[in-house]
Amino acid sequence: MEDTSGYRVVIADDHPLFRGALREALGKLFPQAVVVEAGTFDELQALIERDSGVDLVLLDLTMPGARGFSGLMYLRGQYPSIPVVVVSANEDAAVIRRCVEFGASGFIPKTLAVEGMRTAIRTVLEGGAWIPPDVDLATGSDPETSELVARLSSLTPQQMRVLMMLSEGLLNKQIAHELSVSEATVKAHVSAILQKLGVESRTQAVIAASKIELVNWAAQGAPN
Repeated sequence: MEDTSGYRVVIADDHPLFRGALREALGKLFPQAVVVEAGTFDELQALIERDSGVDLVLLDLTMPGARGFSGLMYLRGQYPSIPVVVVSANEDAAVIRRCVEFGASGFIPKTLAVEGMRTAIRTVLEGGAWIPPDVDLATGSDPETSELVARLSSLTPQQMRVLMMLSEGLLNKQIAHELSVSEATVKAHVSAILQKLGVESRTQAVIAASKIELVNWAAQGAPN
């Protein structure tokens, strides 16, 4: 086996038991790897800010501080050099295709056997991409959804972070405090978000962002 002592992996999931399962899978595959865990998106962000040498993030789509694809989109925009593999209980093909469109290097269903998880993780760490073999990425979205995806993808990482906070119901003053910026800066971000999404109010922006989630989660129940 190759020397993997330099690998640094972050497991971001709000379920401690599943984080433990992933840690065990990684430990047997890469005994010398450094594995750290995050239970919220804020914890994940803090970890990456402290350690720019992260080689892989294993990301649950829905965790405190992020929902739907917002966390994935933020990470790919803010840290484009760090591969992100989505790990989710939602195995809908449309969800997997969307993750790939938003820049994920892989998608691991939580029902996948441990050996399958190890294969997926090794493939991505070696520079490849991995999705379940039965998923057809060629099947496209409807034009309206594709346009919305493109608009969301045009947001900067900070704009995506602001949109995430708007979706949580935070006011400009609260967002400014969380991001350590002025309210004027937040207002500028909100204005840019409205322009890029082609909407006229923050409420419409939140609704537009949620449409992506509603399209993909509707038949699945609450995702993990």
